Amino acid sequence: MEARTTMYPQEGQLLVSISDMSMMKDIKKAIGMLKGVGNVTVPRRKRISAYERSLQELEEGRVYEAKDVDDLFKQCLG
Repeated sequence: MEARTTMYPQEGQLLVSISDMSMMKDIKKAIGMLKGVGNVTVPRRKRISAYERSLQELEEGRVYEAKDVDDLFKQCLG
């Protein structure tokens, strides 16, 4: 009989979404304790500049044109 071998990937990844960020540390620790888990990392959120944020607001239509401050407040607050 011929010997057969099964090839498994060297390493896999698992993406976990967490709704309560206060639990992040505990969940990271719990996942790290599971058998077969080699590394648990939390990616940092990308920070965007004020300029990039302004461009996003412009694209989303959140830009106001007003005659004065009172007019601006009326538009923003309804």
